[in-house]
Amino acid sequence: MSKAEACAVILLAGATLYAVFGGADFGAGILTLFTPRESEIGERLRHRIAYSLGPVWEANHVWLIFCLVVLWTAFPSAFGPIMESLYLPLTLAAVGIVLRGSGFAFGHAFTGKAHDRAELVFAFASVITPFFMGCVVGAIASGEVVPGNDPSAFSAWFDWLPIIVGLLFVAASTYIASVFLVVDAEHAEEEDLSGWFRRAAVRVAVIAGLLAIAGIFAAKEQAEFIFDGLKGDALPLVIASLLLGGLALFWLLSGRLQGLRVFAVGAFVTMIWGWGVAQFPYLLPPADSPPPAKADCGCLTITDGAGADPTLTAVMIVFVCALLIVGPSLAYLYKLSQQQLLE
Repeated sequence: MSKAEACAVILLAGATLYAVFGGADFGAGILTLFTPRESEIGERLRHRIAYSLGPVWEANHVWLIFCLVVLWTAFPSAFGPIMESLYLPLTLAAVGIVLRGSGFAFGHAFTGKAHDRAELVFAFASVITPFFMGCVVGAIASGEVVPGNDPSAFSAWFDWLPIIVGLLFVAASTYIASVFLVVDAEHAEEEDLSGWFRRAAVRVAVIAGLLAIAGIFAAKEQAEFIFDGLKGDALPLVIASLLLGGLALFWLLSGRLQGLRVFAVGAFVTMIWGWGVAQFPYLLPPADSPPPAKADCGCLTITDGAGADPTLTAVMIVFVCALLIVGPSLAYLYKLSQQQLLE
């Protein structure tokens, strides 16, 4: 494995961690949109969401910053076109993060109508960010991000595949959050809340499955290279994702807890890795398969998009140091949160 490929694996690892932990973070906010209003159980549901989310919500954005830093340092030739082509959805995703943080903070400081409005801002902003992040991923997969191109604000991402992937990100985030909250509520001996989250997880799992099917058809038309990759080298990961997702759904329906999170997160992770394998060896993949001649491709491989060799070495060293220094702290934070020891 070359240094450029090692840095690409590091970038994929950061994206996976953000998708799982940040996704659960956003999904918890999305769930507040559907909790009953003006009722005792609705208030308890929102309290459970805030209690589970509060101690760790800010830590989850560490992974987003990590991905951005690795992308612009290790792969500057890809960072530029992505920002030039997808500045609008990326800006809207950032606005969602800011509004979401403000809504969460002010929702705990205000009372009355101001509190309700802050909660709504938090909930709607929780939808905005994963949706536009998904649009970015879908646009890259469709081959619309081309070095040297100067597209309009909408041309690279306002199409069926990016929009479906954006909706899939919203559904997947809500699903992961629901599964996490099922276990949290059970540990807190709040069986009625656990049942509500369990039913929500089942419904969202069905929606996510339908969106995934729609995404496959859209990829066949708009991202042939990725589609062929999913049928080829990435097929074992696609099958693993389907099996783990099926097990998680069976566990939900049967009321089991042991292994539920592992299956749900595993289905999500293998789906992300499947996309990464299907896209290899490109950072910015072509739309067609097989890709046209390199001179006409407009795509960018991992090797061609990598930065200077000393920079790649520095990224790898910093990654190892971060694992040794930050990793245990974050792991301990999540452990304390799961044991209900944080306020």
